[in-house]
Amino acid sequence: MNTGAVEFWDGVYKARAAPTDPRPNVRLTETVTGLAPGDVLDLGCGDGGDALWLARQGWRVTALDISDVAVRRLAGLAHAHGLADRVTPERHDLAEPFPRGRFDLICAHYLHTPLGLDRDAVLRAAAHALRPGGRLLIVDHGSTAPWSWNQDPGIRYPAPREVAAGIGLDPAHWPVERADVLPRTATGPGGQTAEVTDHLLVIRRTP
Repeated sequence: MNTGAVEFWDGVYKARAAPTDPRPNVRLTETVTGLAPGDVLDLGCGDGGDALWLARQGWRVTALDISDVAVRRLAGLAHAHGLADRVTPERHDLAEPFPRGRFDLICAHYLHTPLGLDRDAVLRAAAHALRPGGRLLIVDHGSTAPWSWNQDPGIRYPAPREVAAGIGLDPAHWPVERADVLPRTATGPGGQTAEVTDHLLVIRRTP
């Protein structure tokens, strides 16, 4: 496991207060509501809002993060909210072999890191881990929030279709269902708000 990445992300989570009932990402709730629950893999679970929300909708959630701090917090929250039977938090470095299993939904929300992860390879492996009919939901930053850890003025955010091209999947077997650029009012860790842009990509594995 990459100790530099572990130290970085442990530091990110230690530096902010642990929420007692973290909110899910709005793009998740908009996109997944109405889908039949099944097995879901959450890549980079962070504070755990997505994993808890999915569990409340009836999904069986495997939630991964490289940060031991994030994983332990989510395990405690799942137990406190009576969802421990539906949420399995696991510490995993996505730079290592992709976890085993087959899933109906795989989520990657804001899976950005300054530490050299081959993201295209991770997302390609995720697409291959879908069951037929399953979906890969990728939500990326399309702009920089004032509270982001990455304030590089030269940063470029690829459009959703560019992300799909980088993953390099055969569209006959993994067609793009959505590739949207969406505005949102975001709330930062200190309660501040800002207008930001999300890039949303949904890829479906054909039956």
